[in-house]
Amino acid sequence: MKTLVAQRGWLDDSDLRLDASFHLSDGQLTLAAFKRAEIHTEPLQKVSERIFYGGRSRRIYVSNPENGLPFIKGADIIKSDFSNLKIISRKRTANLKEYFLEEGWTVITRSGTIGNTAYVNKDFIGKAASDDIIRVVPKTVPSGFLYAFLSSKPGQALLNHGSYGAVIQHIEPEHIENIPVPIFKSEKQQEVHNLIIQAADLRVESNKNLNLALSYFNTKYQNYLGYQTIFSKNVKKLGFSWVGRNNDVFAEEVSEKIQSDGFNVINQIAEKVFAPPMFKHIYLSSDNGYVFYTGADLLKSFRRPSRFLSKKGVNRISDYVVNENQVLVYKSGPRDGMLGSVFLTDGNIKGSCLSDHVIRIQIQDEILRNWVFAFLKSKVGLRQLHNIATGTAILFITPERLAAMAIPRLDDRCNEISELIRKYKDLNERAFLLEELALCNVEKEIAQWQQ
Repeated sequence: MKTLVAQRGWLDDSDLRLDASFHLSDGQLTLAAFKRAEIHTEPLQKVSERIFYGGRSRRIYVSNPENGLPFIKGADIIKSDFSNLKIISRKRTANLKEYFLEEGWTVITRSGTIGNTAYVNKDFIGKAASDDIIRVVPKTVPSGFLYAFLSSKPGQALLNHGSYGAVIQHIEPEHIENIPVPIFKSEKQQEVHNLIIQAADLRVESNKNLNLALSYFNTKYQNYLGYQTIFSKNVKKLGFSWVGRNNDVFAEEVSEKIQSDGFNVINQIAEKVFAPPMFKHIYLSSDNGYVFYTGADLLKSFRRPSRFLSKKGVNRISDYVVNENQVLVYKSGPRDGMLGSVFLTDGNIKGSCLSDHVIRIQIQDEILRNWVFAFLKSKVGLRQLHNIATGTAILFITPERLAAMAIPRLDDRCNEISELIRKYKDLNERAFLLEELALCNVEKEIAQWQQ
C-alpha cells in the first residue's frame, strides 16, 4: 500500500482533486522530482504550435478500398504496419481534411488505453485518423526530440497524470498542455531527434518491403477477394460448420485455386504447430524472470518490457519461449480485431515468453518460413484464417485447423519474396534499437539532472 501526506498546495494545483491515485501517481512524483532538481522546462503548449484532435463526424465504413481511405483508430497508431486497416468512406465523411496527419507530428491516444504515442512518418500520410488521437505539432524543439520525451518513462508518467474517468480513462488537449518538457542543450536535442528520424525512415522502408511481398499474393488472388457477405451455398458443400463465417465462398474459391495450382499443407512443411497450454501467470515487477509479451504487445512497432514471468507454476517454460524460427498467429478475438494477426519472430522478442493465445509455427528453412508468413499476413491469407475460426462469443483458431491449411507451393518468386521479408525483419530490428537508444538518452539526461 502506498501512503503519502498531501500538501494543501497540491489540491490547488490539481483543481481540488481528492483521489489518492492522482497524488500517488508516477506523474506526480515526476513533477516533484523535476521541481527538486530545478530542471529547465517549458510547458508543452509553449514548445508546440498546436495541440488538438481532428475531425469528428459519423463514420461510414466501406469494403472496397477504391471508395475510401484507410482509417487509423487510436489503437492503430502503435502498430508496426497498416496492412489491414478499416476503410472509411471518402464521399460520406464530413470534413475529411480534418482527419489527416502531417509528418513530424506526435500523436497520442486520448481514450481507453491513454498515453500511447507514435511519431508520424510517411506511412501515416494519406490516411484518415480518429478524433480519439491527440495531435501535437512541434514548434520550438525538434519533432523527434519531443516525441522521444513524451514516449520516455517520465513523459509517459506525465501524460497519464491528468487522466480522468471512472471506467474509461480519458485525456484532453487541455490536460496535457502544461506538461513540463525538459529543454536539453540543442546538440543533445538534435542527437535524439536524428535517432528518431532514422528509426522512422527505417520503418517506412521496412513496410515497403513487407507490402511488396504481400502484394504478390493479393494480386495473384485478387479475383477471389470479393466484398459480398450474403450468398447461397449448396448444403452438401458445407464444411465443418454451418455458420456463414466458416463458409466464405471467396475463401473456398481461393483454397480450390491454391490446390489446383499446387500446394502444401502447413503441417507438411513445419516441424511443429502448437499453442502452449494455459497456466497461471505469476508476474514479477523486476527483471529476474522471462520477459513476457501479450499478443497486443506484438502489434506494436516499439515495445518495452513491462512484465516478467516467473518460472514457478510453468511445467515446460521452453514451450512459451519463442525463437527466431517461428511464425506467430494470434488465435482468438473478433474478426475485426486481432484474430488471425500474423507476426514473424525477430531479435527483439527472441528469448521472451508469449501468451498462450499465440500459435507457434516452427519452420527451420528461412525461405519456407518467410513464404508462409507473407501468405498468411496477406489479405487473402487473413481471409483463409478467418474462415477456419470457430466459437460463438469469442472466435478462435485451433492449431490443428491451422496445421491443415493449404498454402501455395513455392514458385519461381519464392527467393524474391523471402528476401523482401528478410529486409522487412532486419530494418524493423534496426529501427527498434535506434528508438530504444533515443529514449534511453532522454531518460539518462533527466536522471543526471536529478542527481
